[in-house]
Amino acid sequence: MDITSKGQENKLESFSREDTFNIARKMGEEAMPGKVYCLSGDLGVGKTVFAQGFGTGVGITEPMSSPTFTIVQEYTEGRLPLYHFDVYRVGDIDEMEETGFYEYAGGDGALLIEWAELIEEIIPEDATWIKIEKNLEKGFDYRLITISNHQD
Repeated sequence: MDITSKGQENKLESFSREDTFNIARKMGEEAMPGKVYCLSGDLGVGKTVFAQGFGTGVGITEPMSSPTFTIVQEYTEGRLPLYHFDVYRVGDIDEMEETGFYEYAGGDGALLIEWAELIEEIIPEDATWIKIEKNLEKGFDYRLITISNHQD
């Protein structure tokens, strides 16, 4: 599932929360230190379910929730640290420096960033972008998960 060449993307279909969780778990199992994973999608599309699956893949056993009010949650119990950012409430890009973002990026752990499109200008070029979209014509629980090395 690793996206390596410019312009390449992988489209995966999810028909349930479990599918989304398992796709993310697989990505978490393959996560590398210093890598940035950017999650985007509308409210309620399943970004938190994806983050929980990703954390499980990294080896996180404690409950994971969206860090909306703290911006970043650190999980250090897995095979590598996971830094889970939710930048939905970031009002100014300069706030990211206060979170330690620049020290986390390229460090010893993986970064998973919800709403990453809001801080796109500071995302490393080699980031992996994960876009989750609903399509109600295919069912209430259907999601199209597009994994690429560029922001749409």
